[in-house]
Amino acid sequence: MTRLFKQLLADRGLDESFLHPKYEELFDPFLMLGMSKAVDRIEKAKANNEKIIIYGDYDADGVTASTVCQNALTSFGCEGVEIMLPNRFTDGYGLNEPAIAEIERRGASLVITVDCGSGSGEVIAKLHERGIDTVVTDHHEIPKLPEKAIAVVNPKRRGEKYGLNMAGVGVAFTLARALNMRKNGGKCDGQEKWLLDMVALGTVCDSMVLREENRIMVYYGMIVLGKTRRKGLQELAKRAKCRLEEITTHGIGFQLGPRINAAGRMKTAEVALNLMMTDSRAEAIYLSEELEELNQERREAQDKAVKEVDGSFGDEPVIVATGKWHEGIVGIVAGRLSEIYKKPAFALTTLEGGVLKGSGRSFGEFSLAEALQHCPESLQLSGGGHAGACGLSFPADKLDDFKKAITKYYCSLGLKDQERFLRQKSDIIVSNLGEITETLYDEVCLLEPFGLGNEEPIFEFTGRISGRRVLKEKHLSLTMSDGKDEIRLMSFYVSEEQMTVSTGDKAKVQFTLSKNEWGGNVRIEGMIISLEVIEKIC
Repeated sequence: MTRLFKQLLADRGLDESFLHPKYEELFDPFLMLGMSKAVDRIEKAKANNEKIIIYGDYDADGVTASTVCQNALTSFGCEGVEIMLPNRFTDGYGLNEPAIAEIERRGASLVITVDCGSGSGEVIAKLHERGIDTVVTDHHEIPKLPEKAIAVVNPKRRGEKYGLNMAGVGVAFTLARALNMRKNGGKCDGQEKWLLDMVALGTVCDSMVLREENRIMVYYGMIVLGKTRRKGLQELAKRAKCRLEEITTHGIGFQLGPRINAAGRMKTAEVALNLMMTDSRAEAIYLSEELEELNQERREAQDKAVKEVDGSFGDEPVIVATGKWHEGIVGIVAGRLSEIYKKPAFALTTLEGGVLKGSGRSFGEFSLAEALQHCPESLQLSGGGHAGACGLSFPADKLDDFKKAITKYYCSLGLKDQERFLRQKSDIIVSNLGEITETLYDEVCLLEPFGLGNEEPIFEFTGRISGRRVLKEKHLSLTMSDGKDEIRLMSFYVSEEQMTVSTGDKAKVQFTLSKNEWGGNVRIEGMIISLEVIEKIC
């Protein structure tokens, strides 16, 4: 083991068991609160041939969780299983009252929620009054435990000791393992592992911490992704120009995930759901092409919206931007504005009836959920969320009042240097570039899959730029030297400031490792995270 890798493991408090996770170390699913009751009710539904509705969500986690749940119920022997996904524009998030009539119309006697339901106690009670039982599987906060639910399976339940919070699809997979165990006399037969491609997708897209059980599921999920039997995933990967056999969490987050989410943002999540579920190659091609078009539409709408923001925010501590934008992209716009201006940001679009509806994104010590709670009732504001993301709506004529309320609350906190939360921290400071070897690269790869809680290691080096090339007028290739050894570093779509660096400059650079294989030769290179010129050559 190389010196630098030993240092990295020690700094992160990791050992060999982290590098080689074992599937068998997943906890017994029946240890999760409510699981036995959930499986008992599903077993009863199977015996009585009841109609079951899976009620999901319109994002990647909801789509993958719905797919896992349907596949698991079918394998368990349940018939008449159907999926309902809410529409972002007409239904909003979660199990809602308009869904009751549709559930009744379909003749269901059991509803299983995935990635939602923990805050739907009133709707669940009304379903109960109509003789319809509900099993909740979710991972969101529980404002009040739904009393009329047959079972609530959620890692965030008070008293839950199961482990780390997981995505909605992770909870659905835990239910799938429990069903498999019940079917096979207390032990999984291994067939449930084919569901892990969906678990990897949903967990990474929902930005879950990749430690403990999440790491195990995603680690093996990446392997299953490379062998997936799902024609929809195979065709989606072709449109995204990525090879599933070589996919990384970065590829999931930036290539597959946006295309799956584009369905719910721009049209209906059922396009993505049908793609995951289809056994037809022709349908898979058609649906993947439709997702590609929706994603392109999403990208264009998002870029146009960001350009429309004039940027005249001055010293305002929180950005509040408004426009006539597609409702499905306001969350992305808020995120981009927060990233560009390094401030919390709200993006609000005008709807019919004089209503502003949008999303907020934050970082550091400013909690959006708490900020909304401190808004006066006179704003007639509705919404909620987490510290870093929220959704909200209020009358358009209350815009100025909203800005004042948010600014007042932010200033009352007396926050200092929030940009420090956006700065990348280096894992390893390198002085001898000769230590950046293929062996070190292979060792770093053992830490994959990377994600929240297990970020890709960032290396830092300070030295002279011994070579510089500009590629296609927008990419930069630098060669850094320590006086003896060199390393080539790449930066794509660089800023005007970065373009001014010259050969001979002394610079501090942060980078991640990459491998360049060409003509039988292997060279370890790096992808630039940040570049700071310390000393300009005269």
